[in-house]
Amino acid sequence: HPFAADDESSPYSYSTVFDDSEMAGFDFEYDFCQPKVLTCTPEPDAFNPCEDILGYSFLRVLIWFINILAIAGNFTVLLVLLTSHYKLTVPRFLMCNLSFADFCMGLYLLLIASVDAQTSGQYYNHAIDWQTGSGCSTAGFFTVFASELSVYTLTVITLERWHTITYAMQLHRKLRLRHAVPIMLAGWLFSVGIAVLPLLGVSSYMKVSICLPMDIETGLSQAYILLILVLNVVAFVVICACYIKIYIAVQNPELVAANKDTKVAKRMAILIFTDFTCMAPISFFAISAAFKVPLITVTNSKILLVLFYPVNSCANPFLYAIFTKAFRRDFFLLLSKLGCCKSRAELYRMNYFSAYNSNCKNG
Repeated sequence: HPFAADDESSPYSYSTVFDDSEMAGFDFEYDFCQPKVLTCTPEPDAFNPCEDILGYSFLRVLIWFINILAIAGNFTVLLVLLTSHYKLTVPRFLMCNLSFADFCMGLYLLLIASVDAQTSGQYYNHAIDWQTGSGCSTAGFFTVFASELSVYTLTVITLERWHTITYAMQLHRKLRLRHAVPIMLAGWLFSVGIAVLPLLGVSSYMKVSICLPMDIETGLSQAYILLILVLNVVAFVVICACYIKIYIAVQNPELVAANKDTKVAKRMAILIFTDFTCMAPISFFAISAAFKVPLITVTNSKILLVLFYPVNSCANPFLYAIFTKAFRRDFFLLLSKLGCCKSRAELYRMNYFSAYNSNCKNG
């Protein structure tokens, strides 16, 4: 049986099967020579099939590529934005929060990939220690906190874009940093609270090897899963509604002429819609499972975990920051401080001040 182990440290108990041919020439009692029935505890079930953490070999390769991309990309964005000498605006502040959330998702994937690599081919020897230990709890906290903070921040970014475009000519209604800080503080408290609940007995991170809160045995745990899913769906509806209004607003030629953020809004509309499109299959299968009508096995859900769940964490730093002109300017200015790309940085600096002076002359 695949759960059988060769060492005495295995958390699973088993008995050995003897073959009659091996006993030839020995005068044993008849009862002893009969083949014994192999028993393993705990027995594999729907939540813990007899397989490694990731299950598929190709996922073991992809998860390393994705988590390194997520960690490196988001760390670069955080480093550049936080070290920039330009004023910390509301969009920059929100982007920092989004990058941190996606960075935490990268840490979760790194932890899962590392444990999978260490236990490859013998996860049955480590299953109980991993799933009931602090490592799985830490991984679960990271992923729930990161996903909820990311969704919350994406919603706030969308609302900020909508507010900026809708009230472009009313400067007194512009969203300031003093408004954005308490809004994001509420998001942090909410995300931490949601991630801590499974550690306090509401659902559990110990149910499956990938440390997601899949325990729905009690009514409270079921309500917890449904709450997360409903909030994510509501966030998606709010984002879609805001960007429909933005799309309608930017069709007004007077508003287009007056508002310099319309191109950014159009780009972010596509990006955020793509983000939530990636989350749609996960939400669909999770809602069905929450109602105890699972439409997908844990083994197949690991494909969603690697191919869909973290895609946003990899794509967001590139699509929201790294591919923008403002970020490239800040990036080369940072490199110039380290003695690299000084001519390129000076060119970006001259272009920035030229555009700034032009805007000042135009009022």
